[in-house]
Amino acid sequence: MPRPFNVPELVDEVLANKRPGLARAITLVESTLPAHRPLARELLAALLPHSGNAIRVGLTGVPGAGKSTFTDAMGVRLIDRGHKVAVLAVDPSSSRTGGSILGDRTRMGKLAESDSAFIRPSPSAGHLGGVARATREAMIIVEAAGYDTVIVETVGVGQSEVAVSGMVDTFLMLALTGSGDQLQGIKRGILELADVIAVNKADGDNAGEARVTARDLSIAMKLINDEADGWRTPVLTCSAYTGDGLDDVWKAVVEHRDWVDKTVGLKQYRADQQVDWMWSQIQSAVLDSLRSTPELLKLGHKLEHEVAEQRTSALEASMEFLSTYAKSVPGFEWDPS
Repeated sequence: MPRPFNVPELVDEVLANKRPGLARAITLVESTLPAHRPLARELLAALLPHSGNAIRVGLTGVPGAGKSTFTDAMGVRLIDRGHKVAVLAVDPSSSRTGGSILGDRTRMGKLAESDSAFIRPSPSAGHLGGVARATREAMIIVEAAGYDTVIVETVGVGQSEVAVSGMVDTFLMLALTGSGDQLQGIKRGILELADVIAVNKADGDNAGEARVTARDLSIAMKLINDEADGWRTPVLTCSAYTGDGLDDVWKAVVEHRDWVDKTVGLKQYRADQQVDWMWSQIQSAVLDSLRSTPELLKLGHKLEHEVAEQRTSALEASMEFLSTYAKSVPGFEWDPS
């Protein structure tokens, strides 16, 4: 039988950075059991005042860009300078197979061996919103445990980058060398999210091509970020294998964070992220409620067929659905105009 969660005990263990307690605290906030959510809220409320002091970095990149190797090399480098590093790996598939997470940990061998590092996947139960919630809450826990640098690594699939960019101070994208045609494969939306870009594996015979790729990406970023007073996304080259350029990449990360603090204010920046997250949670809960109400679910399926068969328009169908929903919610007023 699983050991019951004792919230005051978990709080003490997290603040003392006891790894078993830290792991159990994250397990609690990741749990989808209804009985665990009040306990998770109690835990987070107690730990929240002790969080917020870390540098939060999101890391993404195309498959093969060397994200885990980069994280390992950068993490060890930061620890050697006195930092404590937590890595939260966002992987929507980890709850089913654990495949990529297990592979990532083998590529973070040096970092995983350090007492000043903590590596944890964020399972999602097949739902990206679950990843975002689990990762945000895990971030509070590791910061309360004293980790001053949090790296949130995505697997580079779909909307995971968008979710992660909304919870970090700086979003770092790793790129690989390639011709201009190959660079077309990088979605504009991902480039728009990037605060710092690093062309990895810039070593040996690949160093020259890495510089060419960095130049091409720099041109692309000038076209995307054309605001005169905005942040100019730097495009750098580095090698996680040799360590060349890693200091420059981290310097750019810190400079972006400082820029955010000077222009928006880091506290305000994070507050805005939390407000956006609040509304995202509300919207998600409302949609889940709509889809789980038998009457509305039946109506929704009926309207889906009618719209698909062009017997009604999407606008008319949405009006009918919302009118029905309004009748089921006391005090809810729906004005179709």
